Amino acid sequence: MIGIVIPAHNEQLYLDGCLHAARIAACATVLHGEAVRITVVLDSCTDGSLAVVESHGALCAGTACVIDHVIVTARNVGAARAAGVAHALHGGARWLAFTDADTRVAPDWLAAQLQLDVDVVCGTVGVDDWTPHRDNAEALRLHFRNSYTDADGHRHIHGANMGVSADAYRRAGGFEPLACSEDVALVEALQRSGARFAWSAAPRVTTSARCDARARGGFGDTLLRYAASARAALTETRPAIP
Repeated sequence: MIGIVIPAHNEQLYLDGCLHAARIAACATVLHGEAVRITVVLDSCTDGSLAVVESHGALCAGTACVIDHVIVTARNVGAARAAGVAHALHGGARWLAFTDADTRVAPDWLAAQLQLDVDVVCGTVGVDDWTPHRDNAEALRLHFRNSYTDADGHRHIHGANMGVSADAYRRAGGFEPLACSEDVALVEALQRSGARFAWSAAPRVTTSARCDARARGGFGDTLLRYAASARAALTETRPAIP
């Protein structure tokens, strides 16, 4: 069985698209009908996230995909991911794939991870809608394109696009209960354990350029720093007003 773990804190607005995409990836023909369990970890949710998860769970009847949920009150993304993994491992998962509630995975996302035949896959992220940044959208898009390595051999670490074998995860000790950079800590532990890595751009995901990031210090805050750099660069290139 393959396990997909998705942490969520009040992600009602994004979860529908996330789960729709994950269901498609879970039913890819190249997986040859292998069971896929998508576990959404609802961390201190007070919105309609649970209803979204349950509605998608009902749509999985008769497929190789199962969608369920775990409820925690940690308000901590590392603890949430760890709880989701524990649930997946209890169900017999051999491979663990991670994404985020504001992210949409490609139809061949799981297949692309597995075909790399390694212990750990670290993928890249793409953004297709920069409008949350309003007046800075075009400058930010260009700055991100020129500053981000979206190619094989990159060294980006994203909880929104990562996969690891169950055995390698256990050897590394799993996710730490960190409020941010839990993905970085896991990758460092996996490296120390001698796991085989692929730093690949093949497994594709599209994530949000939201300004209200749930995990401080994560990708959302990185984009805000990119935006600040883009504004500064734009100011420097403008001619002085006499």
